[in-house]
Amino acid sequence: MLQPIAIDTSDFPKIRRQGKIYVDKTGYFHKLITGDSDCHFLARPRRFGKSLMISTLKAIFEGRRELFDGLAISKTDWKWEAYPVLYFNFGFAARSFVDEFRCSFPIEVERGIVAAGGSYNSSKSASDNFGEAIQTLSATSNGKGVVILIDEYDDPVARLLDKPDDADIVRGMLADFYGQMKDRTEDIRFLMITGVSKFTKMSIFSALSNLTNLSMNDQYATMLGYTESELDQYFGEHMRLHAERIGLSYDEYRAELKRWFNGYRFGQTSPTTVYNPVSIGINLSERNPFFKASWAETGKASMLMNSIKRDDFLSIDMDAVQDVDEMDFDVSDMRHLRAVPMLYQTGYLTIANYDIATRTYDLCVPDEEVRQDLATLTLSVATDLGSSSVTTLGKKLLRAKWDEFFTGLKALYAALPYGPKEKNIQEFSFERSLYILLKSQAVRCTTEDRQANGQADIVADSPAGVFIFELKVDESADEALKQVKDKHYDAPYRGRNLPIWFIGLNFDRKTRHLLDAKAERLQL
Repeated sequence: MLQPIAIDTSDFPKIRRQGKIYVDKTGYFHKLITGDSDCHFLARPRRFGKSLMISTLKAIFEGRRELFDGLAISKTDWKWEAYPVLYFNFGFAARSFVDEFRCSFPIEVERGIVAAGGSYNSSKSASDNFGEAIQTLSATSNGKGVVILIDEYDDPVARLLDKPDDADIVRGMLADFYGQMKDRTEDIRFLMITGVSKFTKMSIFSALSNLTNLSMNDQYATMLGYTESELDQYFGEHMRLHAERIGLSYDEYRAELKRWFNGYRFGQTSPTTVYNPVSIGINLSERNPFFKASWAETGKASMLMNSIKRDDFLSIDMDAVQDVDEMDFDVSDMRHLRAVPMLYQTGYLTIANYDIATRTYDLCVPDEEVRQDLATLTLSVATDLGSSSVTTLGKKLLRAKWDEFFTGLKALYAALPYGPKEKNIQEFSFERSLYILLKSQAVRCTTEDRQANGQADIVADSPAGVFIFELKVDESADEALKQVKDKHYDAPYRGRNLPIWFIGLNFDRKTRHLLDAKAERLQL
């Protein structure tokens, strides 16, 4: 019988009680809690296992030895003593206004204090209650100290980045809360803070000079996410069943699984990449006859969506973000947010390379799943058409609904805020938008596809068919189609039992709009 996969919870005790797969990360956690530093910060993109890590640490410090049978930490000399644990999750219910946060914040703080065995005085502020709880709980711990676990510390501010004045108010309230730890570090046995971003001006970083940032630490680069060996160890049978369902050999399946979901690198110099755990869980448990881009469906990153500046965002070549300084990853000025650090911290970009000599990073899009979502996001930002409109347009292409596709494609080009910047506009100038649209549908897409008789402008290869695009400027769609036929751009794709479509597009040099478009299916 297959061991079930946990896709609906990040609660460690529940996962263990229900006998679901838990990828053992407790070896890392043991190293953390017995190391030289007691105070830690870890930034990871959304849906990457931060909450499960916090839940596991909570169970460790509560002394719940029975939950860890067979796990790495159970084989160490860890003493299973119970500590008072102050646990707070500031990613609670969506808040778009300061007043909502003012109401929900003290409720969350009270819940955490009472659950740890402390008392809450409603006549005092939530921050003062927190400070007093650290002292009183530590005093009753027989000298062991108190454990503090804070999940999604930055979420209340991130949700208000489009309202900087409100964000400042919330940041001030959190500053009072985090500042309570400044003079009480001797009472803290262990502190772990997680979030998506590092807001350098949040008081937590100035108050705790001994806070260790693990976000790009090579030793903990694979503490969250799944490595190749972990996939083999925990999900082997699940993957074989999914490969059979999709109709791929196991080797082909693993290559596609890696292309879709493995590309995140969190180590400064370590090249090891990891799989997104939520995406793996959903795809292996649902076992659809295709790979599902589930990362995008788990909710957009509010931090990115609330901070995008159109010109800054659209000027970035996502496949070649180079020479990024380490300081550029931190967020200091919330009123002048830059696109690259936002894209990195929300998971749309990851580390591709680190140059030790210059101490700079090259970044890239992690994997196919993220690339698909990023393509949809890029076009929706560029055109204001909305992501649903972009997705619908791509589906019309795959279903060969040409009248509707061409109408939508013309609207897309007409909606672009500005055209190509080159003084002499060439055919290449119009390819990027079409390429991004195709990538939003998760198709294999090649630009300037080199062949013996020349090169097609764009070839999209999908289970729905092969789509060969030829783009012209101030000529005609008929001339574009003629070139595809004369040069036999279809030759490499024959014999695959898939429909092959020739698509000719003609653009106007002055208006930069799509004027003429035609499609023909190759008759085999």
